[in-house]
Order: sequence, then C-alpha cells, then structure tokens
Amino acid sequence: MIDTHAHLNDEKFADDIAAVVARAEAAGVERIITIGIDVETSRQNIELARRFPLLRSAVGIQPNHVSDARPGDWDAILELANDPTCVAVGETGLDRYWDRAPFPLQEEYFARHLLLGRVTKKPVIIHCREAEADVMRMLRADFEMHGPVAGVMHSFTADEAAAKACVEMGLYISFAGMLTYKNAENLRLVAKTIPLDRLLVETDSPYLAPMPHRGKRNEPAFVVHTAECLAGLLALSLAEIDKATTDNAKRLFGFGQ
Repeated sequence: MIDTHAHLNDEKFADDIAAVVARAEAAGVERIITIGIDVETSRQNIELARRFPLLRSAVGIQPNHVSDARPGDWDAILELANDPTCVAVGETGLDRYWDRAPFPLQEEYFARHLLLGRVTKKPVIIHCREAEADVMRMLRADFEMHGPVAGVMHSFTADEAAAKACVEMGLYISFAGMLTYKNAENLRLVAKTIPLDRLLVETDSPYLAPMPHRGKRNEPAFVVHTAECLAGLLALSLAEIDKATTDNAKRLFGFGQ
C-alpha cells in the first residue's frame, strides 16, 4: 500500500519520526510521499527521503503560502524538483477557504507548477478547497493546450461531475480519512463512481485521521482504514484495493511495477 500524501516534516512528528515510519512499514505500507508546502518543507522532505528508504518527496509551494515566497524561492523549487528523491511537484492548486494569499497570485503559482510538472515529467499534486470551478478552469485550459494532465487531486472532496472531468483530463483521484467519516456519505457515493485504475489513497498526515482514529494525530500506517472503506464501497477485498491503488501510484509516480 502507498500513502500518496503525508507531511512527515510536520513538528508533530519531530520526536518519533523513525517509529512512525516503522509502524507504517509494519502495517504494509511500502512507500510514503512526503509533501512540500514551501521551500523549507520541500528541503526537509528531501532530507527525510534520503534518511528513510520508504519515503519519496514532492516539492512545491502550496497556495496558502505563495504570498510568503521570497525572491529566489521559486528558483530553489526548480532545483529541488531535480533531486532523485523527488517524484512529484506540489502541493499546488487553489484555495478560497483561507484568505492567506491573493487569488491571482495563487493562479500564477498554480500555472508555474503545472508547467514544471510537464517540464520535469513529474505529476502534480493538486490542492483544491472551495475553488473547484477555478481549478477546473485552469486544468481545462492546460489540458486543451498541452494534452492529458499527469497528476492527482489530493484529498478529494468535490462532486461527481468534477471527478469525472478530472479523470477525463488524465488525473487520478485520491481519498483521505474523511471518506470514513459518518457525515461523508456524499463523498462515498462519489468514490463509487471513480474507475478502479484512477484511485489512490492517502492520509494527509498529521491531519484528519480516519475512523477509528479520528481526533488523534494521523500517520501513514492509518492509510489502511481508508483503503478498507474503499474496498467496502466497491465490493472488493482489501487485497484487491491494495493492489489496484498501489499499481496506480507506481504508474503515476514512476516507482515501477
């Protein structure tokens, strides 16, 4: 099983990161992608990936952090994207929930990340919060100009129409712990419509732990609970959903089959 989105550089893991990685491996997790939200975290994640063979990194500037970017930060991301541990660009995208960065600046950086993904031939990891129409608009423009978009809609919470549009543009759909929550029936209905060869699972650690760990610090070992939920929705065994999502992640992020 592959946790395609975690933030293992987070200070909540500072005291026991080795134990967290060991628990993930013991739970059957064979790869974790730890995600950058700015230059500092991108560098930290590369260092973690060099330290722990189970980890790979993604580098980027998350939309809520683009206004904090300093001169030279984007050049640093361009350099970090070439690191051997880096398998993806991001997280990037758009966010209208938080008012932390001017929206036009978010759009500019999203476009930069999309281009970087194409130049480096690495998938983009896309954050979208209350900005579905805007994300779809920019993805559609990129798709119409350059063709299929290699990437993943991380921690997907949008509707079936958005999911279908993303799949048609070449993207994968990743579900996190929210899929397991009692009040997420609409999201579970959407999950049932995603083609099996486009599904991914993630934790978004340390945030939003799945049931039965809700309210606790999330960690990669808990990705199994989201996978179990998906298996039940699709009337598959855990082994079947494990194989499908693992194969999908390997194909998207270039881990090899």
